[in-house]
Amino acid sequence: MDLPPSLLSMIPVGPQAPLAVPTEFARLNDLAYNLWWSWRPDAIDLFRLIDPVAWEQSGNPMSILHTVGSSTWARLAEDEDYVTRYDEVVAAFDRYREGADTWYATRHARSLAGPVAYLCTEFGLHYKLRLYSGGLGVLAGDHIKAASDLGMPLIGVGLLYRRGYFQQAVDPSGAQQHTYAALEFARRPLRQVLDPGTGRPLRVRVPIGDRTVAVGAWRIEVGRVPVLFLDTDIEENEPSDRPITHFLYVRGREMRLAQEIVLGIGGTRVLTALGIEPAVWHVNEGHAALSLLERLSGVLGDGVDIDKATEQIRSSTLFTLHTPIPAGNEVFDRSLALSMLSGTLPNIDDELLTSLSDSHDGGRFDMGALAIRLSDITNGVSRRHGEVVTHEWSRLIGGDAKAITNGIHPQTWVGRSMSGIYRRTVGDIWDQQIIDGAVWEKVRDVPAEELWQAHQAQKKVMLRKMRARMREQYSRHGHGPTRLQWLDQQLAEDRLTIVFARRFATYKRAGLFFSDPSRVRRLLVDQERPVQIIFAGKAHPADQDGQALVRWVFEMSQSPDLAGHVFFVENYDMDVGASLVRGADVWLNTPTPPKEASGTSGMKAAANGAVNLSVLDGWWAEGFNGSNGWGFSETSHSDAEDAGILYHLLETEVVPLFYDRDENGVPQRWVEMMKESIVSALPQFSSQRMMVDYAEQAYLPLGRR
Repeated sequence: MDLPPSLLSMIPVGPQAPLAVPTEFARLNDLAYNLWWSWRPDAIDLFRLIDPVAWEQSGNPMSILHTVGSSTWARLAEDEDYVTRYDEVVAAFDRYREGADTWYATRHARSLAGPVAYLCTEFGLHYKLRLYSGGLGVLAGDHIKAASDLGMPLIGVGLLYRRGYFQQAVDPSGAQQHTYAALEFARRPLRQVLDPGTGRPLRVRVPIGDRTVAVGAWRIEVGRVPVLFLDTDIEENEPSDRPITHFLYVRGREMRLAQEIVLGIGGTRVLTALGIEPAVWHVNEGHAALSLLERLSGVLGDGVDIDKATEQIRSSTLFTLHTPIPAGNEVFDRSLALSMLSGTLPNIDDELLTSLSDSHDGGRFDMGALAIRLSDITNGVSRRHGEVVTHEWSRLIGGDAKAITNGIHPQTWVGRSMSGIYRRTVGDIWDQQIIDGAVWEKVRDVPAEELWQAHQAQKKVMLRKMRARMREQYSRHGHGPTRLQWLDQQLAEDRLTIVFARRFATYKRAGLFFSDPSRVRRLLVDQERPVQIIFAGKAHPADQDGQALVRWVFEMSQSPDLAGHVFFVENYDMDVGASLVRGADVWLNTPTPPKEASGTSGMKAAANGAVNLSVLDGWWAEGFNGSNGWGFSETSHSDAEDAGILYHLLETEVVPLFYDRDENGVPQRWVEMMKESIVSALPQFSSQRMMVDYAEQAYLPLGRR
């Protein structure tokens, strides 16, 4: 088969939304409709220069292109520098899309008879596309981008959440508030998928209980890779079914299962309707496991007996678990599942449904168990997580789970200042060469002052952005000008800045840092060596304990003893996360081991030169080498003990090392640790390395059978 550009051509779509762009800049439309621009600084600048103020407010090419007046276009057409930039970016975009020298093309061309179908319930492709909640979605987005960079023939399938995941606001008492804003379709790079036979909007029919729901699809281009988003908010459906795809991670179990029926069964049927025959199916978490039942139903319908049919499905299927323990898996009450699935798939009766989905303790419809039984390969997302999956699921796996450690897309997450150093030092490594660990050794030769200044530049931008967000937050709480002026003097650039930013699930222990308030105060409010810590994170609307943690951390940030040293930034998303990983001095991570499956935020921070201070769990259990940060509590006996170790490391090692400066104010030994953090983490924990592992250890072996 041809390489991924043909995947885009295999999916007929409706026209782009009309944008008032003159002919001489017409290719800006193509750039706006492909998220390639989002990890290319030169492409970002091309949109920013059209209207810097509007860009600062929106960060969205389609918003810019919707509002530009004719006088602006006339000015740009006479700007030789802008015209040159435009030509160069368009040429780079075309070379990228059409390039025949990708990793896959040069090493494994035509190894697969069809693409990899990658099914996931959320995709974090860009913060303006709120089709994600956190780590799983962001990982999926980086997976897609790495597939594009390496030329891997892959197609993503998810759900179009018209109201996305909730936006967080914290009230003056620290209580988390939840709002859901509608997605502006006209200002997002979505194009409606068309039926190849009729040219009209594609529709597939999906059975849910005693009714049938129509499902449409939209396409987003991510470099060379298409991602399809399924939609039930269409005129053919009853009002009660149209909201199925509105909200991500709804509380109600019936609605959640309806979503997963649409994703698994509907997603498989959409690919079939488009004439796409995947060589490999990648079920990314149990949410998409019902795709396996849809495929099994089709094979059984061909007259194949159950054993051979099951083996046929297994032989082309990979299942990735992102949860550390079975309790974290997606499970439903069996009676609910049977009421919604019974009799809906030909050749799949209740007995088969029950036997395939039987959980560890029985009595539940377990999506993870279903996926394991119908997958040839089950993998965890770090070495340690692979061990946990093996321990918890070996009865079903029939052996050891594979471990393919997650990675991050460096082009998306590395800030401009650090990226500039990497380009000057390593070369143009962002696509194929990023996985070459040897070339990254050159970072060790960067002058300490140069690396430190680059980090400080990113830190300055991060702190300015956090002040602006908290100013808005404080204003909403009713604080007056005096308090807002006080806030403008906080988050000093010369202070050691620790960041704790992640989902506020209880096992991540956001409150561990405050276990001994008096000791924390002495640590933070030291006159000679002050420390500040920034917290950010959401708790699921149904997670009362997590919301209590949000309130507690917020209260600590407002306490007279710690105000000015502890800060809580609301509405954690990809935009806030990118700022924090680029500017943090120390990235703090304190989960209860072994409950952290991976933890990719620490990888992003390390790629920017931050040092990790983390429990030895998830990726850090294999990433820590003794010189690139600090690791502790590989096994945890109590929160009090772990907190004591954390305080000791901060007091005796972290803080003294940061403030140990030479005559030019550069912390030489700290910068050496930064270099070690970069060299050890960036190539090894990139999504490109992850994609190579998935290709060579799973996709290609499965696809060649």
